[in-house]
Amino acid sequence: MQWLRRFRPQPNTVPRQERMRAVAGAFLGLLIVGGLSLALTGSGSVSAALVAPMGASAVLVFCLPGSPLAQPWAVVGGNTVAALVGVLCAHAIANPLLAAPLAGCLAIMVMFLLRCLHPPSGAVALTAVLGGPAIHAEGFRFALEPVALNSLLIVLAALLFNNLTGRRYPHSQKKSTLTSTHATRDPVPTARLGFAKEDLDDALAHYDQFLDVSRDDLERILLATEMHAYGRRFGVITCGEIMSKDVVTVEPGAPLALAWRLLRKHQVHALPVLRRDRRVAGIVAQSDFLHHAGLDEYRSVTERVGQLVGMMFGAREDRPETVDQIMTTQVRTVSLDQPIAELVPLMANEGLHHIPVVDKDGVFAGIVSQSDLLGALYETRLAALSEAPAQPA
Repeated sequence: MQWLRRFRPQPNTVPRQERMRAVAGAFLGLLIVGGLSLALTGSGSVSAALVAPMGASAVLVFCLPGSPLAQPWAVVGGNTVAALVGVLCAHAIANPLLAAPLAGCLAIMVMFLLRCLHPPSGAVALTAVLGGPAIHAEGFRFALEPVALNSLLIVLAALLFNNLTGRRYPHSQKKSTLTSTHATRDPVPTARLGFAKEDLDDALAHYDQFLDVSRDDLERILLATEMHAYGRRFGVITCGEIMSKDVVTVEPGAPLALAWRLLRKHQVHALPVLRRDRRVAGIVAQSDFLHHAGLDEYRSVTERVGQLVGMMFGAREDRPETVDQIMTTQVRTVSLDQPIAELVPLMANEGLHHIPVVDKDGVFAGIVSQSDLLGALYETRLAALSEAPAQPA
């Protein structure tokens, strides 16, 4: 018992709401798979329409939807090829004591080759060998019906349930936040002193075990760890403390000429675009004017000035007239109590210059610019240095 206690799991850190969501998803998913399989196959019993390893697949797709082992190709591909391997071994080898382990190891090998590793598929391979005369009589049809059918249905159920409850599934690989947006060989600013993309790739290459987490999630965990360490060392400053509150804004239907005059008058580079309820509809920047006027292409000074004036004051039928026709609508926002350390990768790596700040109800409260963040980080570092004990001469 003492030996077993050394390997007991760590305390459960999964939020209660997440646990309840996973339980509800597994129940609904397996109910849907069983019911539809019965209807589609015309089978007389649930045991013939629903294979037992689907319970293990449900654990992955509803409890760990971000795992590489729970992605659609892993579920459908892994279970199907494992069933095919199991049927083949059952037909080729009469002794089940030899056929079962051979089916399991060959299924794993094929899943590695096809990049569809799925733990429940090992049980599928054994089921094809040890399932008894009824399954043996099905032959290779067992791999398609019920295994492939069950796998496809549980993936569809997970796709619907997870996305309706706010979880990303399938968990496609997101673009690395450590990749330069300027198409140059320089590392992104946060990677010049911290860890770089190449450091993570090298560590993963030398890790001699399968890692059940996607690379982009691992990268985000490490970056979040750095942010928490920074906050613990220098104190937590929130976006609400450093944001600009007296912000010049426009409505989506405001004329472009008005927006341009406000940019020039207040000497700012961007204006938040707010609806009547003070919620963020977008942001319009000088770069939006230049892009829609075609000024980001090479032209003479006279041509560029003429085209800009024509866009705002000309009589062309196809020219944009209001802010909502040129503004950026996919706007990243932050909350009032969000630590400013979380702004660093957004501004330094992703190139965002202005980030609107919203309250708990999603109502616009202010905006944080790169200069606001730079000033806050400078003052924080200065205060930390002034509080540090003096070094002996």
